[in-house]
Amino acid sequence: MTTTPLTPLLQVQNLGKEYVQTQPFVRTQLTVQAFESVNLTFYRGVTLAIVGESGAGKSSLARCLALLENPSRGDIWFEGESVRNLAKNELFVLHRQIQLIFQDPTSALNPRFSAAEIIAEPLLIQRIGTKAHQRERALELMQLVGLSPDAGSKLPLEFSGGQRQRMAIARALALEPKLLILDEALSNLDRANQENILQLLDELQAAHSLTYVHISHDLPLVSRFADEVAVMHSGRIVEHKSVAELFAHPDHAYTRQLLHAMQPREGVWLGRSA
Repeated sequence: MTTTPLTPLLQVQNLGKEYVQTQPFVRTQLTVQAFESVNLTFYRGVTLAIVGESGAGKSSLARCLALLENPSRGDIWFEGESVRNLAKNELFVLHRQIQLIFQDPTSALNPRFSAAEIIAEPLLIQRIGTKAHQRERALELMQLVGLSPDAGSKLPLEFSGGQRQRMAIARALALEPKLLILDEALSNLDRANQENILQLLDELQAAHSLTYVHISHDLPLVSRFADEVAVMHSGRIVEHKSVAELFAHPDHAYTRQLLHAMQPREGVWLGRSA
């Protein structure tokens, strides 16, 4: 039996990011290294989880992968083309292909907008379609993610936490992206809601060949969701393997430490079904 070779969607090489902070009351500046020498390839239709403790550099890396921040060094390729020196209008168009879903949907959703307005906002910003088309598309997306289109006029605070995260997913899908970056997007949900959202993401990935980057510190959750895992420690990728191989044969001491600290939970599933 032959297998179809995986196609790279996003690649980063020797990527690094640092922030310069001005010290109060003095004239010195402090340079803080967020991450350094990151080399990763994200394949079409594959979920790669990036795990590590708080302060490891995961969220800074996520913002650079989403092209919301410029890395300090290194290069990023999307579909084989370098994106580091794109013109502003070219970057604006490319943002359609890469969407970032944040940890807290409440802070990411405008509380004064209705659900339909929130989901249609990317279409409005990108000037895609008429207002009637944008609303129609928003209601279609609500149904796609398991929200009733009849609730399109409701405000975000009228929805539960799980429903708000579904709303955030619907908004991210409005521009038909190829890559979704989930920055701890499930960590504020209870286990039941996490499983429901994971099932939704699995279905969306299968239907639309989506590529996921899943930023997390929750290894049991990662074992359910990801195909590959990259372990990040002190701003560097220290190990990168398939989920099953990493859980069975961790090489790095930090990875073994993370696995040792993981609380056993009934039903932990090491790896995804084919």
